Amino acid sequence: MERDSTQDLALASAEVGALIARIRPEQWAGPTPCAEWSVWGVVNHIVGLNLVFTAMLTSGPMPERGVDILGEDPLGAYRESNAALQRAFGEPGVLAREFPGPLGTATGAERLQIRLTDLITHGWDLRQATGIELRIPEEMAEHALAFIQVQMATQNRAGRFGEPRRIAESAPALDRLAAFLGRSVG
Repeated sequence: MERDSTQDLALASAEVGALIARIRPEQWAGPTPCAEWSVWGVVNHIVGLNLVFTAMLTSGPMPERGVDILGEDPLGAYRESNAALQRAFGEPGVLAREFPGPLGTATGAERLQIRLTDLITHGWDLRQATGIELRIPEEMAEHALAFIQVQMATQNRAGRFGEPRRIAESAPALDRLAAFLGRSVG
């Protein structure tokens, strides 16, 4: 049975949103497995990519790079960007269309997989940084790992991901995904 990626994106977005809703004020400045970003920075990146993918799919204006887009309501910014992203991916025919991007042209379905993989990976980062539970189904994480392994087989990791880390094949798929993308998994 083929996975419904739009449902996976909706579920993962809801789970990451539930995690963001539970971040305590003192945790926002804390470090994450993404050495260059605090918890705030990771959430800012997630919201920013939601806006980038929405703009790409709708031919709308791209958000300004390198700015704080969370404002005074990080959860509200996340929810608003996520709602726009869900609408964009839900448009009829969008998954079959091709969209140019910085790393080449990809279908909407491929763009959705890229967004989903990034989202759950950064959800993992936030879980590590905050200790807040993140419930991503094993099958979804397995699918994301298989997708990114194929994608990265021919791409340069430099500036995007660290080298894959060693991890047991019996580890949860989300941890194997994080390790594949260069995170140190305890």
